[in-house]
Amino acid sequence: MTSTEPTTTTTAGEPSVVAKLSTLDRYLAVWILAAMAVGLGLGRLIPGLDDALAKVEIGGISLPIALGLLIMMYPVLAKVRYDRLDAVTGDRKLMVSSLVVNWLVGPAVMFALAWIFLPDLPEYRTGLIIVGLARCIAMVIIWNDLACGDREAAAVLVALNSVFQVLAFGLLGWFYLDLLPGLLGLGDGEHLDISLWKIAVNAVVFLGIPLAAGFLTRRLGERKLGPAGYEQRFLPKLGPWALYGLLFTIVVLFALQGKTITSQPWDVARIALPLLVYFAMMWFGTFALGKAIGLAYDRTATLAFTAAGNNFELAIAVAIATFGVTSGQALSGVVGPLIEVPVLVALVHVSLAWRRGFTTRAGTSTR
Repeated sequence: MTSTEPTTTTTAGEPSVVAKLSTLDRYLAVWILAAMAVGLGLGRLIPGLDDALAKVEIGGISLPIALGLLIMMYPVLAKVRYDRLDAVTGDRKLMVSSLVVNWLVGPAVMFALAWIFLPDLPEYRTGLIIVGLARCIAMVIIWNDLACGDREAAAVLVALNSVFQVLAFGLLGWFYLDLLPGLLGLGDGEHLDISLWKIAVNAVVFLGIPLAAGFLTRRLGERKLGPAGYEQRFLPKLGPWALYGLLFTIVVLFALQGKTITSQPWDVARIALPLLVYFAMMWFGTFALGKAIGLAYDRTATLAFTAAGNNFELAIAVAIATFGVTSGQALSGVVGPLIEVPVLVALVHVSLAWRRGFTTRAGTSTR
């Protein structure tokens, strides 16, 4: 993964941020599309591969996916400067905006889109609402880093999402799936049966372990190599592993669900449309909000990507545990990363292109 740091000024004639990316990062969309195709192909062509991969799990957590996410997130979290986290937690505008967008706006937007686009398909609709409740705590770290967002802010916001995920997921599930449809006269609701323990385990595995590993690596690395040696000699060697972990995760994820996705193309298309609208509304709306309230580019990008991303690992696990592995609710969760991954990669490039014109925290223009 690139070690390019967000800069504060750009002069006329200076290469664009995209041009400064490493070859690996510049062609990320190609590698991701190839990984998706490989995963779908493996899942479709190798009999029993999805069942074999699905059995490699502990307590409902897929070990191959957990391994991939750990490899993906660890290098980025090792880059975080943990001594700067106080500056993030003291940014009240960022913290409040993130909580409002993630836990009030995001679930409400997905609820509305699910009912607008899928009024005749209750299973898929329920699956999408579950996706909207599962706020992102994993892959957003990668998208934020590629977009030159604020790493420290991303670490704080995904940790905040993890806490609220444990506290609020079940309550919001009851509100949007059971209570609100009845209040609006939309019919009988659905009961979401998921334990707080399972949600907490999900947060620990997909965020807690790589966060602890990244923190300890920086502490021990700086002690042994010094801050400059850690930044200049160690991190460039560790960085590319984030991309390798991302590609491995995508291959495994799509190999697990390749047969399901390719055997129901029309259903996939019906589910994909509201997801596309959701990602666009959440990312562009939050990006505009960040700029409107005066956040610097790096924190605006972080706010937008944490708002647009979702924790599909949790959504799929909840749908399978509650409704079954072959359910329509589970299919909605599976289609999520099929749409999110290429869309957020494209939004990384949009974000970098819009980087000019922002003001830095010091008040100077990046133009």
